[in-house]
Amino acid sequence: MTPIAEAIALAAPTFSGQLLLPTDPAYDQRRRVHNGLIDKHPAAIASCRGVADIVDAVRLARTVGLEVSVRGGGHNVAGRAAIDGGLMIDLSPMKGVHVDVRARTVRAQGGVLWNELNRETQLHGLATTGGVVGTTGIAGLTLGGGLGWLMPKYGLALDNLRSAELVLADGTVLRVGADENPDLFWAIRGGGGNFGIAASLEYQLHQVGPMITGGVVVHPLPRALDALRFFRDACDSLPDEAMLVAALQTAPDGSNAKMAAIVGAHCGSLEAGEAAFRPLKTFGPPVMDMIGPMPYATLNGMLDTAFPKGALNYWKAQFLTDLNDAAIRALIAGFE
Repeated sequence: MTPIAEAIALAAPTFSGQLLLPTDPAYDQRRRVHNGLIDKHPAAIASCRGVADIVDAVRLARTVGLEVSVRGGGHNVAGRAAIDGGLMIDLSPMKGVHVDVRARTVRAQGGVLWNELNRETQLHGLATTGGVVGTTGIAGLTLGGGLGWLMPKYGLALDNLRSAELVLADGTVLRVGADENPDLFWAIRGGGGNFGIAASLEYQLHQVGPMITGGVVVHPLPRALDALRFFRDACDSLPDEAMLVAALQTAPDGSNAKMAAIVGAHCGSLEAGEAAFRPLKTFGPPVMDMIGPMPYATLNGMLDTAFPKGALNYWKAQFLTDLNDAAIRALIAGFE
């Protein structure tokens, strides 16, 4: 028996989740992440059901001398949730979500996805900034910053993080927040990685929905220059409740048509949202207009089909100081 197999055999009697070796039937499914380009093979996988399982997994890795990767929702394009020859600590079975309506907070475990968190918070008309794709995990998105539809009004997901429960490299469990272990709380909020495993995260909630104004308008590619100029100028004058995203993309209906799309979300009243997006609906006019009242939870899943599990993803990104006409032309030429 190998050292890792011996260590797993010793830990298994009290482990609530699953301890998997490459020979186990569930291993191959558990090692895979959302990005189909990532094909890593851990020496073992510890699929945890609670904080005690995470602690045991960390101690197991220390005992055997294995490097660790941590999988939350498993959505990350870079594939850092997986590892070759190490121990993958898998939090995906940890799905607990508790909403405190009076305090307007929510605490969720590290395996929760944004569509799962939104489902619970929207029962009470509450939400926090979190993603534009519902199948993204809350932990990875938040600790990386956390873009989302509510950020012009309420900031990044990270700005709404009140506290976290961390398991450290020696197995110690700590609560970190502004009032407890504040230096470590600062560190996980943008200071880098490898400070601990986020077993659960607590967020501030805001009154949003359940119905908001959102959706997409589509322009044919020959009008992309004008559409993206309009997008740029509209972003300068929108209220904080509104956010726009523009994309050059291929039609999802299989026609292979190229188009410019503008997606919008407004988290204020339906009347204010209709007024804010009226110019968006009339400019052009668009060849497709799907902007109107919709559930906030639907908005957060609207782009899910564009990011299917197993797709071969390779992303690059750059920052621009402004979206000038030359940049727009370069983007369109590259897309063509």
